[in-house]
Amino acid sequence: MRRDNVSWVSEFILMGLSDDARTQAGLFVLFGATYLLTLLGNGLILLLIWLDTRLHLPMYFFLGHLAFVDICYTSSGVPQMLTHFLLGKKTISFARCGTQLFFSLALGGTEFVLLSAMACDRYVAVCDPLRYMAVMSPRLCVALAGVSWLVGLANSSVETAVTMHLPTCGHNVLNHVACETLALVRLACVDVTLNQVVIVASSVVVLLLPCCLVCLSYVHIVTTIMKIHSTQGCRKTFETCTSHLTVVSMSYGMALFTYLHPHSRASAEQDKVVVLFHAVVTPMLNPLIYSLRNKDVKAAAKWVLMWSSESKH
Repeated sequence: MRRDNVSWVSEFILMGLSDDARTQAGLFVLFGATYLLTLLGNGLILLLIWLDTRLHLPMYFFLGHLAFVDICYTSSGVPQMLTHFLLGKKTISFARCGTQLFFSLALGGTEFVLLSAMACDRYVAVCDPLRYMAVMSPRLCVALAGVSWLVGLANSSVETAVTMHLPTCGHNVLNHVACETLALVRLACVDVTLNQVVIVASSVVVLLLPCCLVCLSYVHIVTTIMKIHSTQGCRKTFETCTSHLTVVSMSYGMALFTYLHPHSRASAEQDKVVVLFHAVVTPMLNPLIYSLRNKDVKAAAKWVLMWSSESKH
């Protein structure tokens, strides 16, 4: 269909997860509690890094950025989702839909690239520990974080513009929980070949290349660890990477499968699972993973608790 004979809609209706009132009430409690845990956990990580000078290291500089991204990312969609659980009609205006899409893509892309920067940090820490502070200088850390944000914003600008330009010929019902790229592309009534190319190119830039960089870093890390003769030293060295490796495994898997195959007949339910996992589950688990598996973060938390209790007396 020719684009000059089609029209755009002023708002979209999101089908969400369920129409049953009791189910929606339960989901409101579940996702509301998860959202609060996400804000508290990531907020605590930021507070600890800011207060404890022992955490003023490159690794925690990137962890602070990751915590901030997680807070913003989950806040770009979950509050609206919670509101829709309580409303009969789940609508979102065209402008708000585009805004939500832009921020979710920007923050999601930033997180994927940021995880690759954290992999580089772990590579230097394990493979060249004596020069770690010299190599991972404040200037380099700021540059890597800046590139992560820049790539995320640039990618989101292109993908959002191409996606929101698609006419839907009056169709405005999205079988999704939020304004998401693949759901909007499925709603289009014109040829979407360009959009599929943009989605794949975007996935290569913010997903595949960072993932390859992470894999390459860990190949070198594992090779270095295998050369350590002491079992205790080998385990201690690998423990410094387990938190990051866990987060990477959670973040990349389903996203790569979904967005590198935009032309596939993947179900809308699968898309919902991927979006909910990245917007709700991962941001909540990240601070738990880094706090429970990291001695420095746990020590900082104890120090802050002791300091706050002493200040009251």
